[in-house]
Amino acid sequence: MSTLDRLERVFFWLAGASSDNLDACPAWERRKYVAFGATVLVPSTFATIACAYALSTLTDNWFVIGAVSLVWAFIILTVDRALLATYRAYQNIFRKMSQFALRIVVAGLMGITISHPLTLLLFRDTVTSVIEKERDAEIDVARKEAVAQKAIVEARVKTLETEIATQREAWNASFNAKFLDENGKPMEKPLTDNEKKAKAEREAKIAEAVSPGKLRLETLDKEMAKMSADYQKIAAELNQWQTDFEREVNGQRSGIVGLGPRAKSIQEDQLAWRRAESARLSGVLDTMTKTRVAVVAEIKAAEDGVNAALDAKAADEAAKLKAEQTRIEALRQQVQQQQADQFVGQQNSIRETLKAQIDAQLLQLKGLHDEITRLANDEETRIAGIRAEPRRDILAQTKALHHLFENDAEGGHFAYIAYIVLSLLFMLVDTIPLVVKFFSKPGPYDCLLDCEEVKFSRERLAFLKGFDRYMKQLVDSPFLHITQNRPLERALIEGVDRSRAAKAFLEHLMELEQTFQEKLRLDRERQATQGVGAQAEMLEEMAAKFYGDMRERMESFFRDDGRRTPVTARA
Repeated sequence: MSTLDRLERVFFWLAGASSDNLDACPAWERRKYVAFGATVLVPSTFATIACAYALSTLTDNWFVIGAVSLVWAFIILTVDRALLATYRAYQNIFRKMSQFALRIVVAGLMGITISHPLTLLLFRDTVTSVIEKERDAEIDVARKEAVAQKAIVEARVKTLETEIATQREAWNASFNAKFLDENGKPMEKPLTDNEKKAKAEREAKIAEAVSPGKLRLETLDKEMAKMSADYQKIAAELNQWQTDFEREVNGQRSGIVGLGPRAKSIQEDQLAWRRAESARLSGVLDTMTKTRVAVVAEIKAAEDGVNAALDAKAADEAAKLKAEQTRIEALRQQVQQQQADQFVGQQNSIRETLKAQIDAQLLQLKGLHDEITRLANDEETRIAGIRAEPRRDILAQTKALHHLFENDAEGGHFAYIAYIVLSLLFMLVDTIPLVVKFFSKPGPYDCLLDCEEVKFSRERLAFLKGFDRYMKQLVDSPFLHITQNRPLERALIEGVDRSRAAKAFLEHLMELEQTFQEKLRLDRERQATQGVGAQAEMLEEMAAKFYGDMRERMESFFRDDGRRTPVTARA
């Protein structure tokens, strides 16, 4: 058998046809079934491509993709072969239409599973563009949410700083003493020259002690304002160049998907140093924020130290003043001393309370600055996570494609029409084996197949009728008890069938022999009348061959009769 013959039998197998029956058909009939087999390969090929593309969106392991794609193609091939092999041309139109409708539904469903991934493959660039737009929209939403959250925290920071300033004013006001008279009524006592001098000295020393800290604080605030402006500028430029880079990589500007020259230029010349500068400025701002909190704490510590020293000095001077006033106005000094002691205790208690409140508010301020830093880090982490999402699975692509259909402003209506046309085209190609088989004219192979099926059904019907007739005869015969012995009953039935078949075969051979003898006698009489000797020898040779062939038929029949079934024996 040549290679072409083997290839032809492979196509016969794909078409679900019998090679033995097709060998008895003309060449044009065999070519038709070769074409049927070739059409079966088309859906299988498309199924392999569609399944491979669908799996490539889920995994990069080509061993898994190849194995599953081949299994899916084999399933499609098996279903198409089953649909072709079970189709019969010689049926009434209603049965044919019902079978065709069922088969076309199955083929259509299989076609949808194949056509949808292929259509997504054709629309891949458009779907990718829609997915990237949705990704950019999510990034913008994330940035807006982060800005809103930062604004809320910054508003709390401003409010807290205002409260801290108010508490410090109250702290400074606590050093303004108010003396009471003998009746317990508050009375503003004018400051003496020494008190004015002490107050001026106190303010000068406090200003001298906190002057370096305030200078550092002002310098730090200016640097932080400048750094914040630079950071916002770098962040805006980085966002713009990052958007241009993503559009360049996705092929939305140059039309080239991937890291091209333009994308590399943007990445190396624009993004790299801006990312480094953004990270540097963020770190510097964080460090400055911590430094500012420390400077504020140092200023407060300096104020506390100066106030403590001056309070001690003021206490000494107050003691001397008390002693002097005691000699002058003992009773008045005693009352005022009691009132002064009570006032000092109250003011000390107030200052301790204010100090605790200021410390707590400074801790809250530090926590708010840490929260701003955390929000910035969360924003970068969320944006990086959104950019790192692959979003290439079948579900994401299908949702993006339907989003494109719904957006008529971007030509969604025409995209939907193109999708429907391509899907119908792929479904037609996937159902082409069954459509070609249904609309093709019945040929010799269909006739042979129909004859075999009719012959089988008639033989089965004849066997059932013969068995019913045998059972009716068995009821009236004395051999009814034999039916209780199944092997004996089967042997009896087979023996009766063989006997009938042998009788019919012998009667057929006897009729053939009588017909042959009659023709042979007529030919001999004609030759004797005409006197032709060569034809007489030919007749004798034909007679010898005829009887030899008859003897071979008898030997073959009775030799193989034991291995035949009752139906085959009657045939």
